[in-house]
Amino acid sequence: MRVVNLGLPKTGTTTLARALKMAGLRVADHRIRPRQIDDAALHNRFVADLVYRGYFETGDPGARLPGFDAITELSLLREGRSMWPQMDFALIDAIRRHHPGVKLLGSRRDSWEVSQSMLAWSDLGVARLPASDIPGLPAGFGETSKERMAWIDGHYAHLARIFAGDPDYLEYDVSDPGARDAIAAHTGIDLPWWGRANTNREAV
Repeated sequence: MRVVNLGLPKTGTTTLARALKMAGLRVADHRIRPRQIDDAALHNRFVADLVYRGYFETGDPGARLPGFDAITELSLLREGRSMWPQMDFALIDAIRRHHPGVKLLGSRRDSWEVSQSMLAWSDLGVARLPASDIPGLPAGFGETSKERMAWIDGHYAHLARIFAGDPDYLEYDVSDPGARDAIAAHTGIDLPWWGRANTNREAV
């Protein structure tokens, strides 16, 4: 495991996934696609479920992701399941112990923009977030922009406190013109492509 993104959904996670794929990495992004791996048992499995199974069964969150170099979208909120590994310090610590040298990223955008994007993305903002128990956002909260923004800002404040001064962690704004160069310098991976992927207007 070389790169793990701890950012929230709708913060450019798919853009990061595409950039790393085009750089030659094997990337797990929210769900394992059948074309990515021969093992049929892993087809369409959610990354969040796999990292927790690896963690609890072996101690290594990457144990059920054979051959993958990077994870760009960790969370799962569908089919009645709510998993947020990017908010679980014990799991993050286990990734670092079992994969020395892994580079951690915190993709982000302006919290208002993330909140609005969540609102516009399927039923994420209007139904799934308010109906689910999420670290920092218990069931019954998350329906308003104010509540979503407080949760979003709280997540990145938590990451900033955990990784203060840690050279293996980089928070970046996906809208920053220097984001690609910053990620490349942090990870040591040249990124031949950088753009926008999986926007609300794009069915990707």
